[in-house]
Amino acid sequence: MNKESLYIVSSIVALSANAQTKIGSDKRPNIVFILADDMGWADLPIYGNKFNEAPNISKLANEGVRFTNAYAAAPVSSPTRASIISGQYPARVGINDFIPGHWRPFEEVVVPINRNQFLPVDIITMGDALKKAGYATGYFGKWHLGYKPEYHPLKRGFDEASIGQGYFDTKFDPPRLESAEKVITDRIVDYGIDFIDTNKEKPFFLFVANWAVHLPFDADQKIIDKYLAKEKVDGYPCNAVYAAAIEQMDQSIGRLMDKLKSAGLSDNTVIVFFSDNGGVTSENQYPDVKEERISMLVPSKTHIYKNNPLQYLATSNSPLRNEKGSLYEGGIREPLIVKWPAKIKKGMVSKAVVSSVDFFPTFLELANSQKDANQVLDGISIVPTLTKNEYDAERPIFWHYPVYHHDVPSGAVRKGDWKLLENQVTGDVVLYNLKSDLGESTNLAGVFPEKTKELSALLKEWQKEVKAEFAQPNPNFNKEKRNIWSKIPLRQ
Repeated sequence: MNKESLYIVSSIVALSANAQTKIGSDKRPNIVFILADDMGWADLPIYGNKFNEAPNISKLANEGVRFTNAYAAAPVSSPTRASIISGQYPARVGINDFIPGHWRPFEEVVVPINRNQFLPVDIITMGDALKKAGYATGYFGKWHLGYKPEYHPLKRGFDEASIGQGYFDTKFDPPRLESAEKVITDRIVDYGIDFIDTNKEKPFFLFVANWAVHLPFDADQKIIDKYLAKEKVDGYPCNAVYAAAIEQMDQSIGRLMDKLKSAGLSDNTVIVFFSDNGGVTSENQYPDVKEERISMLVPSKTHIYKNNPLQYLATSNSPLRNEKGSLYEGGIREPLIVKWPAKIKKGMVSKAVVSSVDFFPTFLELANSQKDANQVLDGISIVPTLTKNEYDAERPIFWHYPVYHHDVPSGAVRKGDWKLLENQVTGDVVLYNLKSDLGESTNLAGVFPEKTKELSALLKEWQKEVKAEFAQPNPNFNKEKRNIWSKIPLRQ
């Protein structure tokens, strides 16, 4: 071999070695984001539940940080998911309700329809940003942000993705035949584990979007049988199928944790567990329902509670007030647990007020990347909170939910220990101090008029800044028909 050939070969070897060194020396953490559906703050043992079991989620908390003041940006699915993926409040995105949304044609006010029945295509997503930063990106499970091909996660910054519609007999897009015999919770974790196997040599971002514990509830029968036999707890529904769905999701999270450990990735992987809105106690709010009630169980499990109220009763958010579809704490306060052995002290509990809009800027900081100059991010990075438990105790966060669901069209702001809610039908406001009144039972608006005025002004200023849309008087208002649900019309 002549000198010129030897030089070329040596150069190729050197370049290859440098490339390997660059890949191997990328110490930015992997990110695994696990999203539950409709899981309430009070559903988990780590938050005080005495009936349900979730040992792996408890282990996550004991090995990381548990937040006690974490919130979804909306009390229903699509707007919260939009806030996570975009880093923007739902009112700014234009998705105020789940897709397609609720509709009461004879109510006192006509509510605004979502500006888009999909995540707007001009938004730079969390997937886009992390992919640009050099991360492999994967999304598996529930999407609920538009199902046409142009709105699919594969078009929104994710290298690999498979999503499904419906809550049982789900068909995945793109099709995934693997694990077809399993409960949906286990199927999507199988896909996540495959993604880790494929991408473990470089930083990756894995989004696991569960359907659990949204109705209709489903789980393996052997887990259900365990809870049917378990001693019941006073003051809690103790629905065995609901509890089993929680444990089955918990087991899937344990499998993810085991996979990261066996691959040698645990120490430098950030695992985030969160839920998209508060727990649903009972549900009979479908457009095609008149007087009959709908079972909260999958058809194959309805026999378990035949002629039993637990056919229609899921959980309790106590001590929080109200449930999914409401801006009271029961609809928006969420479990949030983050584990990162390389940086987070074990067993930390943080009182920091956190919103789902914060995940995007947090992940950008973890990836050592910057936000796009053309996109507003409403959230803040919580990395200082994760690593040093530093936070601004007076930071305000906001909600805008101008539709009927389990409450009336409403807006809200929390600042410090104070929370103000605005009834957008009557214009009335109520004020609570969450430190002394977690259950929001005593309206202090008349006792603290200056604080009420301060928070009302803050909320109105924010509504104007994000161009929030409001309900309008309904010329077809009919008191006798006001609670009738109908199919939502398309926005013109």
